[in-house]
Amino acid sequence: MTDASPLPAQQRAVLLPRFGGPEVLEIARRPWPQPVDDEVLVRVSAASVNPVDLNTRRGAFPMVTAEMLPIVLGRDLAGTIELVGTRAHDMLSHGDRVFAHIGFDRGAQAEYVVVKAVELVAMPNGLNFVEAAAVPLAAITAWQGLFDQGGLTAGQRVLIHGAAGGVGHLAVQIAKARGATVLATASAGDLAFVRGLGADVAIDYKGQPFEELVGEVDLVLGLVGGDTQTRSVAVVKPGGMLVSTVDLSDETTAAAKTRGVRVPGRWHAEPNAAQLGEIADLISAGKIRPVVAETFPLDQVKAAHERQGRGQVRGKIVLTVD
Repeated sequence: MTDASPLPAQQRAVLLPRFGGPEVLEIARRPWPQPVDDEVLVRVSAASVNPVDLNTRRGAFPMVTAEMLPIVLGRDLAGTIELVGTRAHDMLSHGDRVFAHIGFDRGAQAEYVVVKAVELVAMPNGLNFVEAAAVPLAAITAWQGLFDQGGLTAGQRVLIHGAAGGVGHLAVQIAKARGATVLATASAGDLAFVRGLGADVAIDYKGQPFEELVGEVDLVLGLVGGDTQTRSVAVVKPGGMLVSTVDLSDETTAAAKTRGVRVPGRWHAEPNAAQLGEIADLISAGKIRPVVAETFPLDQVKAAHERQGRGQVRGKIVLTVD
């Protein structure tokens, strides 16, 4: 490992000791991890709060079982490289500013996190740490939903539900940057915001049924559940795709089969540095801008979870660690 300034014996981290409400979260003191081989140790400046964190805390995320607890929460971060493993020297250096979407085996909401070299990229030009931390998981979810799962190409029409939220506001911009026509649903108060992101059509999801306004689309990216999911099938061209980050209901699956709409099975966003690098390039080019709704100090993670749980968050909630 490369040498750096002396590190404290222990670090603060958001610990989930058992499933439950926000009150179960703890700020624990834990040994700081050591990078090996192609890993680096990142001194975290900011880490975002995502719906997966709330689902994990509630025991509703199938990738994390009770037998795996306690764990540190968090899937994405922005910070500075502190130590470099022996096989990462040629790629990375102490002091590099990076952001990353990391695997389930580690938690990002801590002062120091081990990150694999293949999970991180250099922070985009023009972003501070808080803005950068808002990007990785949400943007990778949008990217993989639109392209890997949905097969979206330039010139196609995509309907994005929940377009003002953490994943949605980035999905609108990514789809637009890749040449798609973007139709989006949001609350009445967020329509101007969504249009400002580049949506060609913004629809108040309570004001008028979206089915009456959008015509046929090639892809629906569904970031909300309920009857919106089932109603969405009717606007997808036969042979088109409905991709949802929420489990599909039996009713939706049956309607999709009847109409000839393709629906992928359960999927979760996976770390992908190549895709994150493309997203960083779009940010540097001014084609994507992350929006931070609110920030909370790491010690106020319970309040951050309570705010995320109330919904109607425009953009992302971010924990500051410095």
